[in-house]
Amino acid sequence: MWFLTDPAPPYVPKTAEEKEIAAMDQKVGTAVVNGDVDYVRSVTTSDFSMVHGDPWIRGGRPILKDTQESMLSRVGKSYGVLDFDHVRVEMHGNVAITDGRYLAVTKGAAPERAWFSVWFERVFVKKDGKWVYISHRTVHGPLYGPSREAVSKE
Repeated sequence: MWFLTDPAPPYVPKTAEEKEIAAMDQKVGTAVVNGDVDYVRSVTTSDFSMVHGDPWIRGGRPILKDTQESMLSRVGKSYGVLDFDHVRVEMHGNVAITDGRYLAVTKGAAPERAWFSVWFERVFVKKDGKWVYISHRTVHGPLYGPSREAVSKE
């Protein structure tokens, strides 16, 4: 069980693959912020699925569901910051599951909703010797606020 502390305790991967997956999580986030559509496409699958918002965990509809193409259409346009913390990696052979939180800034948002936090679960699979990102589910959030500090305690 994770108990939230801020700043997050350092993640200590147990294996080289865990270290690779944890680094890939942040690298994808950085590529999304920087508009690197080619990189994000190269590490996601054509059947990629992303579920935004947590209403689905209570039987409701998610805020948004993305395919690879709809997600790629917003790369470089949505976020000014996308930082991961509290990330853990769980390995199952050629499948890796990450869970954790990201803190983000939405470009053009109203000041009182500029920052948000999302707790997530992601799935990666190793295909042809290469890790690819196949799924993202928001499990808590988004939670909005005017500053990083305002959303860091949730």
